Amino acid sequence: MKHRMPLVATLLASTLLLVGCSSDPLAEQYAEGSNKGYIAGDGSVTEIAEADRGESITFSGVADTGEQIASADFAGDVLVVNFWYAACAPCRAEAPLLQELSAEYDGKDAQFIGVNVYDQPDTALSFNDKYGITYPSIMDVQDGAVKLAFTGSVPPKAVPTTLVLDKEGRVAARILGQVKEASILDTLIRDAIAE
Repeated sequence: MKHRMPLVATLLASTLLLVGCSSDPLAEQYAEGSNKGYIAGDGSVTEIAEADRGESITFSGVADTGEQIASADFAGDVLVVNFWYAACAPCRAEAPLLQELSAEYDGKDAQFIGVNVYDQPDTALSFNDKYGITYPSIMDVQDGAVKLAFTGSVPPKAVPTTLVLDKEGRVAARILGQVKEASILDTLIRDAIAE
């Protein structure tokens, strides 16, 4: 029995070492302590089959313009929801692509909203002016209610995160991190419209 205890301890230590080596990339960014102000996703795309989608997401909040916005306002349309904030470098980089697609789909079965997770309205409006953003953003910094509404389905684990909701308000796709190619998001939107 004396010889088994060192063997068990060695196996346990080896297991813990291996588990530590295979950690989550998002957790690694947090742990590195770079103080860059955001945890960037890797740009990975997750698509969810219609049969596997959960319930419709219900949310509401006050936009950067002061108007009340609710999920019910987008009933029957595909909705692109982008989680962002102004100091986030990948958010700034993707802003022109999101605006381009928003303008392309304006009034054509798909709508866009932002969810600002950090800023006050003046900062968000200044960002909109600088990047020509014409769609509204819900200011979610006070209580995180909109972000919380998505947690049970496909949580926005990094900023930016872009979600495509189908016509029933269910999450159909997620881009975790910066949208680097308009064509990728465009395809996800078109697929959701075609359903």
